[in-house]
Amino acid sequence: MLDLHPLARVLVLFGALLIAGGVIVQLITRVLPPLPLGQLPGDVVIERENFRLYIPLGTMIVLSIGLSILLNIIARLFSR
Repeated sequence: MLDLHPLARVLVLFGALLIAGGVIVQLITRVLPPLPLGQLPGDVVIERENFRLYIPLGTMIVLSIGLSILLNIIARLFSR
């Protein structure tokens, strides 16, 4: 195997994880119906004549909870 610098190994691993995550997301989105992210209760949209303000509060809360659960599961798997 190549003798890589430790930082290079981390970057290669991170890139591989991003590619794997992208493939998984592509497969999941083809099987499951689309999520209504951006249209949840709590998302604020203010529209005026030449102005539009979009504040996705509900979406941010849902994503935060989902990522917290996922990262806790990953942390518990690696702590064994």
